[in-house]
Amino acid sequence: MDEFVIDWIFLLVTGFVAYHALTHRNEDGENDIGHLLFGSIALLFFMRVLVVDILKLI
Repeated sequence: MDEFVIDWIFLLVTGFVAYHALTHRNEDGENDIGHLLFGSIALLFFMRVLVVDILKLI
């Protein structure tokens, strides 16, 4: 039960980080490479926890 709650909290945090980083625009209306990089990494962790730990597909 404890691990399940931690997985959901991790999922919420990484989902928020990925969404924010991938949709962030600078003053010129362009994406920064740093935001895209770390947003992509956060999205990979989000998908891993969702598929392996929550849905138990792998």
